[in-house]
Amino acid sequence: MARMTGRNAIVTGAGRGIGMAIADALLREGANVCYADLNPEVEQVAESAAQRANGAPGRAIACTVDVTERAQVRKMIDRTVTEFGSLDVKFNNAGVNKPMNFLDVTEENWDFIMRINGLGVLIGCQEAARQMIDQGNGGKIVNTCSIASRQGFDNVAPYCASKFAVLSLTQSAARDLAKHRITVNGFAPGVVHTELWKQLDRDLMDIGASERPGQAIEEFSEGILVGRVATAEDITGTTTFLASSDSDYMTGQCVMIDGGMILV
Repeated sequence: MARMTGRNAIVTGAGRGIGMAIADALLREGANVCYADLNPEVEQVAESAAQRANGAPGRAIACTVDVTERAQVRKMIDRTVTEFGSLDVKFNNAGVNKPMNFLDVTEENWDFIMRINGLGVLIGCQEAARQMIDQGNGGKIVNTCSIASRQGFDNVAPYCASKFAVLSLTQSAARDLAKHRITVNGFAPGVVHTELWKQLDRDLMDIGASERPGQAIEEFSEGILVGRVATAEDITGTTTFLASSDSDYMTGQCVMIDGGMILV
């Protein structure tokens, strides 16, 4: 299949995990993809993308970017347009989490998470939209929400608040940008077997919220109706759909991809 042939995309947080899987899937479908991440190792991730994508026709480049710095985001978009000719799809996927027990949450913890997960998505939506408006051909913006955008969880209150913010930003942007033929949607993973969840498991042990390795993932996974945690590849069928013309009549929505953890 080649649903993304001729389309040019940026995926932030593409250095590993879900972001890398999203970018690889777009590449396999024929898109040209900018792999963007704060970690400079994203350069190696992009260089090896063609091998992971089995020689797909799309091109891959890399950008090191801090999504909270507007000038860096603009520079990333400008480079993508210079390399590929346009920006058609923007995934605002970069995000962080740092668990703290609710009564221990500090202003520093709150600001760290909200700045990246909230402000980073706002800037990403704005700058992508400005580019797409200038091009005059519409476009697609896709934001990574979470099951935490639908329900608050203890020990990760700032993260939940940030993902509620992403959901609200998705809806607000969809309303404002529809007149420019830009759709804005989100997707909400649950428990996904990635390094982020492994780190979350360790962090919850550090604050006394779990007692042994793997406990947190096991407890979060008990309510998954399909009976297992997700892989990053379980997410990409939906993300490619949201990036492709198949979702043209869809905007302001958040698709749950959680195996049935939260039914909304």
